[in-house]
Amino acid sequence: MLIAFHKPYGVLSQFTPDGSPNRPLSEFGFPPRVYPIGRLDADSEGLLLLSDEAPLNAQLLNPRRAHPRVYWAQLEGMPDEEKLRRLASGPTIQGRRALPCRAWLLDPQPVVAPRVPPIRFRKTVPDCWIALELVEGKNRQVRRMTAAIGHPTLRLIRVRIGSFELGDLRQGEWSELTPPERALALQPASRRII
Repeated sequence: MLIAFHKPYGVLSQFTPDGSPNRPLSEFGFPPRVYPIGRLDADSEGLLLLSDEAPLNAQLLNPRRAHPRVYWAQLEGMPDEEKLRRLASGPTIQGRRALPCRAWLLDPQPVVAPRVPPIRFRKTVPDCWIALELVEGKNRQVRRMTAAIGHPTLRLIRVRIGSFELGDLRQGEWSELTPPERALALQPASRRII
């Protein structure tokens, strides 16, 4: 079984509480014996896959398999082309160079439902949405990468794993993937800009 979940802000990628005010996955009525494949930090949102099939963990998460994941990041400020190139080349974070990725400005900028609680807003500092396609998933990697180029991440949403897109699955909802959807999640995405 493979399940797509639209993880809201403030939800842990685990079934047990951790003592924080963040909600565990156990509150969302998943079938027994499923577990998250990978994770999203509590302050990140978007597509999280869950399964009861252990081999999928290695298939989807091992960086050697280059299984892509696409994130939309709302950044403080407007990065220029040079900063996006630095981001794509893999900046050094925590003493280790990140693998090269794809990074681009979303044009047009997406219309995304407001987050609860809302992100900080500053009248004098613009913000923008970029997309990043990564094949590795280190702890808080996107946030550390954007900070390394001088543009902190205000909001982070994973919108695609493999070729499977989050689509119109609403926050807090989940669905078991159909065979065609499962095939999309398990196959590497074509190299295209979304």
